[in-house]
Amino acid sequence: MRIELATEPGDPTRPNEDYAAVMLPAAGQGGSLVLLDGVTPPAGDDGCLHSVPWFTARLGGALGELSVSRRDMTLVEILATAIKRTADTHIQTCDLSHPRTPQATVVLVRWDDERVEHLVLSDSALLVAAPDGRVTAVLDERLAHLPPAIRELRDTVRALPRGSAEREAAGREYGAAVEALRNAEGGFFTAAADPSAAARAITGSSPRTAVTAVAALTDGVGRWVETFREGSWQECFDLLRKEGPQHLVDRVRDLERADPEGTTFPRGKRHDDAAAVYAEL
Repeated sequence: MRIELATEPGDPTRPNEDYAAVMLPAAGQGGSLVLLDGVTPPAGDDGCLHSVPWFTARLGGALGELSVSRRDMTLVEILATAIKRTADTHIQTCDLSHPRTPQATVVLVRWDDERVEHLVLSDSALLVAAPDGRVTAVLDERLAHLPPAIRELRDTVRALPRGSAEREAAGREYGAAVEALRNAEGGFFTAAADPSAAARAITGSSPRTAVTAVAALTDGVGRWVETFREGSWQECFDLLRKEGPQHLVDRVRDLERADPEGTTFPRGKRHDDAAAVYAEL
């Protein structure tokens, strides 16, 4: 079995908010993979005493432990339990009802001799390879398909000069519009403090013989496809398989440095935390 993982902060002066882990074996059989992308809160109060890395470490740890020890539970049940377990660790000290309480995207994969199960919540990506080499991208695209009025606000922000007062004002308006749809009907969902969000995840299962490898990417790495348009998800997976996760992260960094102001390839941050896991089963 080949397992490779790479992760790198978007800003070396700030903690990496991504989390990645692979567990082998899971309860004596198979394995599991966890990938989280912590959501960076805006400046100001988020109701919590704890950092995003604190949150992702605990949620990721709970997902890893449950996925290897509780094979009787579905992945949705595991995510719901992990969210509640994490919330219970700081519900007495923090306002978990705050809309920007620490939260994260989730990719969770579990396999044994019979099947490969998956769960994706929010905008991290899962790539699943079949024996013939064909790759299927499992994506939760709700964040990418927000109402047209919000996409127009985003485009307005990106068209304004970085550092300008106009861009900052437009950014606040856009941010407020997106926040109103976070973990709300008609919007998008992340793993925060409400276990019911787990039921919103994209899930599926494949026969073990139908899957040869999987790869999980936070959106900081998914930029290779979604922002810089370097290739398809199939081509992204092929690059991962050939060169490994660190090469893909390095390539994204090269592309970001070539367009530092986001003029050619608009994006919210010049650099984002990046994490990629590749696992041949």
